[in-house]
Amino acid sequence: QVQLVESGGGLVQAGGSLRLSCAASGRTLRLYPMGWFRQAPGKEREIVAAISGSGSHTFYADSAKGRFTISRDSAKDTVYLQMNSLKPEDTAVYYCACAAESARGAFWPIPIREEYDTWGQGTQVTVSS
Repeated sequence: QVQLVESGGGLVQAGGSLRLSCAASGRTLRLYPMGWFRQAPGKEREIVAAISGSGSHTFYADSAKGRFTISRDSAKDTVYLQMNSLKPEDTAVYYCACAAESARGAFWPIPIREEYDTWGQGTQVTVSS
């Protein structure tokens, strides 16, 4: 069973940047579609960005397009979320997630929360105005 550990969250002013990292242990992330989700207080967990198993294809929520970039480093077995031009409405706990075994090798990224079965503990991102 893979364990996911997020890092890189923190407090930043509006317009600033953060890079979140998601490292794996216990099993490789190779060829597994990965996703970044976020959950603000009182709201449901929502997709932010997703990347295919090969890293060739990505998906972004409308709120993330043009500002966030998801990437993966197979050698380091790590997935990243570069967040630029941050806004106060980006404040949330950000979660890294790994798709289920059945999705391994999928050609396209997976933006559906129910397709992910392994989650990290989350990292808080707070954007001040």
